Amino acid sequence: MYKGTGASPGIGIGRAVIVEEEQLVIERREISDPEEELLRFKGALEKTIAETERMAQDLASRVGEKEAEIMQGHMLLLSDPMLTGEIENSVCNERVNSEIAIENVCNMYADMFASMGDELMQQRAADMRDIKTRMQKMLLGLRSVDVSSLPKGSILVARDLTPSMTAGIRPENVAGIVTELGGKTSHSAILARALEIPAVVAVTGFLAGVQDGDAIILDGGAGDVYVNPDAETAAIYSGRRSQFMEERRELEKYIGRPSVTKDGVRVEIAANIGKPEDVDKVLQYDGEGIGLFRTEFLFMDRSAMPTEEEQFEAYRKVAEAMGEKPVIIRTLDIGGDKEIPYMGLEKDENPFLGYRAIRFCLDRKEDVYKPQLRAILRASAYGNIRIMVPLVTCIEEYRQARALVEELKGELDSKGIPYKRDIQVGIMVETAAASLIADIFAREADFFSMGTNGLTRYSVSVDRGNKKVFYLYSTFNPAVLRSIRHIISCAREAGIMVGMCGEAASDPLMVPLLLAFGLNEFSMSTSAILRTRKLVTEYSTAELQAVADKAMSFSTAAEVEQYMREFCAG
Repeated sequence: MYKGTGASPGIGIGRAVIVEEEQLVIERREISDPEEELLRFKGALEKTIAETERMAQDLASRVGEKEAEIMQGHMLLLSDPMLTGEIENSVCNERVNSEIAIENVCNMYADMFASMGDELMQQRAADMRDIKTRMQKMLLGLRSVDVSSLPKGSILVARDLTPSMTAGIRPENVAGIVTELGGKTSHSAILARALEIPAVVAVTGFLAGVQDGDAIILDGGAGDVYVNPDAETAAIYSGRRSQFMEERRELEKYIGRPSVTKDGVRVEIAANIGKPEDVDKVLQYDGEGIGLFRTEFLFMDRSAMPTEEEQFEAYRKVAEAMGEKPVIIRTLDIGGDKEIPYMGLEKDENPFLGYRAIRFCLDRKEDVYKPQLRAILRASAYGNIRIMVPLVTCIEEYRQARALVEELKGELDSKGIPYKRDIQVGIMVETAAASLIADIFAREADFFSMGTNGLTRYSVSVDRGNKKVFYLYSTFNPAVLRSIRHIISCAREAGIMVGMCGEAASDPLMVPLLLAFGLNEFSMSTSAILRTRKLVTEYSTAELQAVADKAMSFSTAAEVEQYMREFCAG
């Protein structure tokens, strides 16, 4: 038996597939034309950023936005002018090839991060080495290891798994992961947990004792790994795997059950999706609606904007699949961390505070916004579609969007094209401005949905990609909690639905507070639906009021989170 660190719970049983990254041989070459070499570097950099963006989009739509942030962090590193500037300076001043300039500069940063001894910095060091290798491979014309097409029942064995490799794994084919390096808090371990793949890391000397095709058993909780186990061991772990799967199946008992608290308060547990194909999982996990359809994924990873007809077909497919269940479609939210080259967006000095989302759409009514709204309206004839406007900061933006919807209704009427006449138009409450005037919005908007990622960012003025201020980012910050409670209060007073489609909606420590505040709808990644429904049924909103009052009495995010941790632990 080999011993490592359990990084993702579960029992993995299968056959070893050893994955080895090709060892790069980076040679120093003197160059005669630095300008030509810079063009070569910039071309490889652009391709690496585009590849990383595709990975982030895939993870966001397949697993969740939180997990996609790992690859978005890689994009931030690749776009860091300090890093790229030093590489370019090395090329020009030392007159060396791009590969060696990348090697030296990235290694310097990785070593610096690793020497800090902080877990977050250790992860950043691994990320730096990952993007270094990927840029170099792009320059050398080499392909990275593709783990997306492994055979079913594979136990993926590697010296180490980079985040970019883990992002490509298809959980239906991979029964487990074993690595010689890594830690429980590494980005690869985080992705393995999100993909629900059992994983054991830091198994010293494992590659020397395993061959392709060997039978492997691993316990992702205890950190134990067996190679070609005897019949008795195999039988024991087969039983443990069955028990683990049984516990997972226990959650399946909540399929078809209403999301009702012990004192009879009914809430709606919905799903966030990025593309029509995601509906299959929503139905599998018994989602009670789509709380967020991120339409920007229809626009990304292509060379031209989707036509109105293409959009209509995508929205119709989701509406028909969900039947009478609500489908909230967020209108195009690009800008910030979501760039679409063919849209011709100029680079903003601060993209999260610039020309994006509703600001962009209202400026591009004819070629972008109207075709999308018209496609949504046409699709609304096939189900219970609602329209959500993102990043509103003033009532004028909402009124303009609403007026466009009414204008397009008249246009469809004149052509005899059916649509849902009472279609609701709501807003995504994700800015401090929208929170402060939630009472004003509640008088005109048909519903609210809170985006807690944005609400937290804009309330505490923190860029999650900035390692120097990340420690300030917490939805448990009293300012954020007060905003959430205020938004819910304004919506309920006006008699409109109020939901949440940010990460906090499925956070076990946050759910009791949201129930006490009076949240109507919780929208999340599909894999969290049944666990959250189970949580809801275990609480009484009346009893939670005292818990919420106590939580709101604390002065710091750490105090609130610790109190909720103790409460939830029982």
